[in-house]
Amino acid sequence: MTPAPAAGLCSTFCRVLQEPLPGTAVVATGWVVVEQPGPWGAKAPTQSHLDPVFGGRFDDDCKKVDVRFGLIRSPGRHADAVERSHQVFVASTTPGRSWLLGGCIAHPSELSALDLDSVARGDRAAVLASLPSLAVVDDPIVLVCTNGKRDGCCAILGRPLVTGLAERVPGRVWEANHLGGHRFAPTATYLPAGTMHGQLTVDTAVEILAAADRGETVLTGLRGRSTWTKRGQAAEVAVRELIGEFALDALHVDGEEADAVTVQHVDGRSWIVPVTSAPADPPRPDSCGKEPFAMSILQAGTPVSGPVR
Repeated sequence: MTPAPAAGLCSTFCRVLQEPLPGTAVVATGWVVVEQPGPWGAKAPTQSHLDPVFGGRFDDDCKKVDVRFGLIRSPGRHADAVERSHQVFVASTTPGRSWLLGGCIAHPSELSALDLDSVARGDRAAVLASLPSLAVVDDPIVLVCTNGKRDGCCAILGRPLVTGLAERVPGRVWEANHLGGHRFAPTATYLPAGTMHGQLTVDTAVEILAAADRGETVLTGLRGRSTWTKRGQAAEVAVRELIGEFALDALHVDGEEADAVTVQHVDGRSWIVPVTSAPADPPRPDSCGKEPFAMSILQAGTPVSGPVR
């Protein structure tokens, strides 16, 4: 069972103030994560046993093409430094082109050969050709943020979640160095879809994984799908809540205006969703140890039916 958040943690402020979760996922059309045992600093790509020059350069290269790079560890006690192969996962999150690849490499620097542009485009064949050690992974995986050096909530709430999931769904959960949104801890990303959830329990996390196996998602704690912008995420979740749509690839964010987002269903229906941003009231910290401030919070209004295509 995930422990209740303690007073003073940023996640406690978030829960007490009932801050909305939709529209808070990171933005990335693709993900690349590599196993790196040992301690992680707050900025793990350059503060871990991963070579910092490679880590910083590869992280920058990923950001240029809207791909998320991160470090992962297997659950349980991990060696501080050990010679071993490194598990890699590469995912495309775009509906209709979502896939997950996995494999082992002798050294993380082998990721330099990865065709990141193809990851961003969802071109699976080109990605496989660029790094032949990868192969198709059929079952979705869960990444849970546990990096206490980044934020205390992730360690206090994330690690018990990983332990519980490792018992229930062994081999399908990994510790992750940073997923954003510490104040929603425990938080997780489900690949390949790139859906992100917050305020999880072991039971809800297992339920979401079972839904992912069916090509679906769960609305509980849904922060959004990383494929979309944050405004797009908020709008897509609003439509899902309105029509009770759980199929992962049923909805697409079709366009954004200054004050509204268009969401399209694969069956031709569409909705116009007003999405506004306002300063948080009262102010709150976005991470443990930081001063409260009036951060911007997205709010999606009631979706209005648009033209059928």
